[in-house]
Amino acid sequence: MKDIRKIKVIAFDADDTLWVNETYFREAEKKFAKLLSQYETENKIDQELFKLEIANLPLYGYGIKGFTLSMVECALKLSNYTIPQKTIEQILDIGKEMLVKPIELLDGVEEVLKSLQGKYKLIVATKGDLLDQERKLDKSGLLSYFHHIEVMSEKKVPDYQKLIRHLDIESDEFLMIGNSLKSDVLPLIEMGASAIHVPFHTTWAHEEVSQQDAANPDYKTATSLRDILPLVL
Repeated sequence: MKDIRKIKVIAFDADDTLWVNETYFREAEKKFAKLLSQYETENKIDQELFKLEIANLPLYGYGIKGFTLSMVECALKLSNYTIPQKTIEQILDIGKEMLVKPIELLDGVEEVLKSLQGKYKLIVATKGDLLDQERKLDKSGLLSYFHHIEVMSEKKVPDYQKLIRHLDIESDEFLMIGNSLKSDVLPLIEMGASAIHVPFHTTWAHEEVSQQDAANPDYKTATSLRDILPLVL
């Protein structure tokens, strides 16, 4: 990690860093597989759904709405377009249930934000659907802690560089905290910023990285959000 004395802005990922998210996707996938159990095995359904999610990312982006559309498309294909309308409705209901899930803050989130507020400029830098992320932030009760909210279509080096230019700071004045090595850590290290990895117990396959990439010595790992405080205070 770079010299902590230079840090002016600390950015937090949202999903699975501030609150629970990926767990709900795993639950939805199980419900979806159960609905389609007469057509394929659960493993095959999971594989086909994942392939469609990745193929559809350029069209739909990240988030529940794109996931729901991918479920519908997957059901049509696996059933050879014989899926009953009632089952399509049930798939849409899975997506709607995800969109109204309560916000479950991860342990220590408010304590950490209170400790850092006033010492750094705090922002949220997250991927996903704009409307859904705004809804979650509003329901979370955390909005007052943040100076800026950035909902990004991707989290790659050019996206972070654009954000840093918008914040009018240098790369070494920026610290990112998140659960994804692929999205929240490695791009920052590449561009000369700082990052702290706070793993979540469930990771989407698309966010996994190789052991070689994960073995980068230039970032810190904290077992919980509370554990970042000794690193930044």
